Amino acid sequence: MPTQPFFPNRRDLLSLISAGTISAMLPAKVYAQTHARIVVIGGGFGGATAARELKAYMPNAQITLIESNSVYTACPFSNLVIGGLRDLSAQRFSYDSLSASGVNVVFDTATDVDATTQTVSLSSGTSLSYDRLILSPGISIRWNAIEGYDEEASAIMPHAWKAGTQTTVLRQQLEALDDGENVILTAPPAPFRCPPGPYERASLIAAYLKSNKPRSKLIILDAKDQFSKMPLFLEAWAEHYPDHLEWRGASDDGRVSRVSPSTRTVHTDFEDLSAGVVNVIPPQKAGTIAERAGVTDATGWCPIDAVSFESKLVASVHVIGDATIAAPMPKSAFSANLQAKVCALAVAELMSGHSPSATTLANTCYSYITEDQAISIVGVYHNEDGVLSSVPDAGGISPLAADAGIRQLEAIQAASWFETITAEAFG
Repeated sequence: MPTQPFFPNRRDLLSLISAGTISAMLPAKVYAQTHARIVVIGGGFGGATAARELKAYMPNAQITLIESNSVYTACPFSNLVIGGLRDLSAQRFSYDSLSASGVNVVFDTATDVDATTQTVSLSSGTSLSYDRLILSPGISIRWNAIEGYDEEASAIMPHAWKAGTQTTVLRQQLEALDDGENVILTAPPAPFRCPPGPYERASLIAAYLKSNKPRSKLIILDAKDQFSKMPLFLEAWAEHYPDHLEWRGASDDGRVSRVSPSTRTVHTDFEDLSAGVVNVIPPQKAGTIAERAGVTDATGWCPIDAVSFESKLVASVHVIGDATIAAPMPKSAFSANLQAKVCALAVAELMSGHSPSATTLANTCYSYITEDQAISIVGVYHNEDGVLSSVPDAGGISPLAADAGIRQLEAIQAASWFETITAEAFG
């Protein structure tokens, strides 16, 4: 992969992918005559975008979005909240614009899917019929995958890998930390939501400690020896946080096998470590409704056809976002948003009697390393024959040894990206 981005900047890439390769391949009027019942479960960056796109393609179709919460709290940029650089209110978005676009937004919880009768059961006791179902369920936590880490333990050792209450708990614990007490962050084995996310969080926690608890430091205990943007993060940590951040990989006894919440202690093969704050990011799997729908395999994730994002296990059910097996495309908000666009177009084509065509997808992951500096990585992918593969010599990664101005420009681009993607999904 080249050290410089293949595209001039990330905004150009987003524009190219959105306006070029995902443009309608058939006249819109073909879709407009389609009367169908499409149900979308999950109102995050994938589900909300899919519902909006579907309504635009098929204005005469009945598009229903099922979402448990009336306000969505975004995970991207939530690490800035944890680091004390952003208010949680800036992460919250309503579904008013989506409703105004003609999407039927139902605030309820999908509890089951019957693929035979093509119905979705809701916790309220009602059910909805569908011609096509799109699942964007996000992740669920593998409780007890680390011995001792169950849902009750997360109140003491927050994971904060679902934004909202857990974000606030971790932030408050950092604020209450005595200067001189350490913080432990445990990073899980792959795959998991947002590959560079733990290391962005570590950077911003270290920044907070450096400014506010200068005698404290963060220790990362990692189940891996390699991670996304590793050379860039290691360079940043050596420059900015040499006294406030320590990373231990799997070969350096970084793998955590057990936790003791009552004493805030984590246990590796050879050592027991305690800290004032312990942020356990546990192993994950697809959101619960995906398993109920029968679209998960033995890995806990969802195999899909990469052209239509239709499940390989259940007909007429599509899966997008973090829940999918879509490597080398990572589990990120950018991926979910673009997969939603591809999937929506595929569903419109299928409901109109046409076969979806292969296209090009991309992903950009931004990571803050300081309050006002960021790094990024871009991937570009083909989905011919229903399989995702990286496009050779496309994409790119931030350069090493860049001056502060370049890193600050990337932070500005990150903020612009967040504004764009939230506007696309939530209006």
